[in-house]
Amino acid sequence: MSPYHASYSNFSSNAKKEEALQLVVDHYEGLSADQNNWVCNLANAASLLWHAYASLDVTVNWAGFYVTQLGKSPQTLLLGPFQGKVACQMIPFGKGVCGTAASTQETQLVPDVTKAADHIACDGDTKSEIVIPIIDPQTKKTLAVIDIDSVDTNGFDEVDRLYLEKLAKLISTTCKF
Repeated sequence: MSPYHASYSNFSSNAKKEEALQLVVDHYEGLSADQNNWVCNLANAASLLWHAYASLDVTVNWAGFYVTQLGKSPQTLLLGPFQGKVACQMIPFGKGVCGTAASTQETQLVPDVTKAADHIACDGDTKSEIVIPIIDPQTKKTLAVIDIDSVDTNGFDEVDRLYLEKLAKLISTTCKF
């Protein structure tokens, strides 16, 4: 790896999805090794996700995070670091795909958002979405969610789920929220 941090954003266009997403996890681990600030780490993670999916020719139109507003009632997700078009700023727990992932603490893999009950359309171009909760290993509370949108139906699958859940677990132990 080059001594430049920006080199972490370089992904081979020949890589299989598993290889590219494992690199996201590995590169995130390297970038967060001496940093626990959630803004810094999630900003870099959003960039890694954006560049990895671009290298795979997956038409991602948004990749980023919503962060739990701690101590707020009712529980709400607030827009965090991301790559893509401007987005919804606040999402209540239990509302839409992100709010559902936050409240159930289960990954939401949505092949067609037009068939998802209560989908919040921040971008009308989005056709599929995957949202992964980031859960505090000690308190078991939802800290944030990873949200990735695609302009294609069936943009994500179980491979995405597997590697993005690995990333979520790593984020939960490397960030102070």
